Amino acid sequence: MEDFVRKLRERKAIAAGTEKDAAAQHQKGRLTARERIELLFDPDSFNEIDTLVTPRYESYMGGKGSRFGDGVVTGFGLINGRQVFAAAQDASVMGGSLGEMHANKIVKAMRMALSYGCPFVALNDSGGARIQEGVDSLGGYARIFDANCEASGVIPQLSVILGPCAGGAVYSPGLTDFIFMTENSYMFITGPEVVRSVMQEQVSQEELGGGRIHATESGVAHFLSRDDQECLLKVRELLSYLPSNNMSDPPYVPPRDDPERRCPELEELVPVDPQKPYDVREVIASIVDDGRFLEVHELWAQNMVVGFARLDGYVVGLVANQPIHLAGTIDIKASIKATHFIRICDAYNIPIITLQDVPGFLPGTSQEYGGIIRNGARLIYAYSEATVPKLMLILRKSYGGAYCVMSSKGLRGDLLYAWPNAELAVMGAAGAVNILFRNEVKAAEDPKARSRELVSEYQEKFNNPYVAAARGLIDDVIEPRDSRRVLVRALHVTLSKRDRHLPKKHGISPM
Repeated sequence: MEDFVRKLRERKAIAAGTEKDAAAQHQKGRLTARERIELLFDPDSFNEIDTLVTPRYESYMGGKGSRFGDGVVTGFGLINGRQVFAAAQDASVMGGSLGEMHANKIVKAMRMALSYGCPFVALNDSGGARIQEGVDSLGGYARIFDANCEASGVIPQLSVILGPCAGGAVYSPGLTDFIFMTENSYMFITGPEVVRSVMQEQVSQEELGGGRIHATESGVAHFLSRDDQECLLKVRELLSYLPSNNMSDPPYVPPRDDPERRCPELEELVPVDPQKPYDVREVIASIVDDGRFLEVHELWAQNMVVGFARLDGYVVGLVANQPIHLAGTIDIKASIKATHFIRICDAYNIPIITLQDVPGFLPGTSQEYGGIIRNGARLIYAYSEATVPKLMLILRKSYGGAYCVMSSKGLRGDLLYAWPNAELAVMGAAGAVNILFRNEVKAAEDPKARSRELVSEYQEKFNNPYVAAARGLIDDVIEPRDSRRVLVRALHVTLSKRDRHLPKKHGISPM
């Protein structure tokens, strides 16, 4: 009994962390593992498990083997009133390095989350594999990867990088649905020293794999925050849009915003001139409940906008071309971004609303050599495979193959609408006239005037939504101000699609 009490007291002392360890963390602008847990979960709701676990090879720990928990805090609690499991690596214990028992704790929490149908959040802050444990630590990473794959597409998995995450450790976040990073965190396969010695490249940790690099250049990070506090609040916000598992619906929130509200501002936000840019996020804010939109991958592939919002209280996923970046064309990065997001929505029963204003795929050798055909095909596959409600609204341009790949009728889009000034065609009128009537224009007394005349005729006959509506390729032509109420009504009728709530359809594989 005395020994048990002694162990409990020792555990509590260790759980609090030493003043020195806590001070070191705060100097780096980072919170301790338990401070992060307290901030992430609803007050007084977290229940820790496996608190007495110790490293298997205590003799290699330099006297630190008696520190219970083995460098990671695991357990469950409430986030926004719903059960969530989590694992928070504790950098104050052996640098948060991963050993056999450390990995076992994480895997146990993950499998419990999977068994009970709860989201899982991993708070990463680790020096990597525990060298003292050799291959046992590597085997631990493999078990974590396997658990990630088993849970993929069944329960939401979120990775939060709040410190170092290097080597094999990066692949667990890479297998999860969303990755959050802070500006003072970093991820890379090999560190600057190895890069310097092998590749003769001089690069810092931040330049190689800092949060901003992964949010803007690689696209590895879906969200970037200034510090731990902002990051964890954003995790809570994202979870408010996700269901607990793939057999549940996303959380419904009774709306304050009138579902019949008109949006006259849309007639001013989107210029009639197809050459003039605008910010599609303003269109989204006008249509969705209370203008609230959680953008995913905000800083990467900015010619495509994706994210979550609510429409009459129901969670929806938005996919939209962004005319202020690359004129809203679809390139490799945009294809990857939209594909991953669509598969997330489909796995977790979230209806998809597509806002189209796209002149086509981005041309050029860099795109062709980089595999735009393969990546564009992935986007097609994702839209075709998705069984959730698929609504689409054409705001302005919808040209060529880009029309086909974004939720068209041919890809089993449910209800499709267009604004009166929308242009649906193989290409723009000027390009079409240049190909079809080149000789006629050259032979005219005034080629420029004849070209303008032919462009106007082509525009009137072919480049308008009424031709597509007459052939059933879109369901209706609507006024911009009616966009919200039309989409709300369309959402209500399509929510009853009969091919939803299937057993696990697929995992969210890296794209």
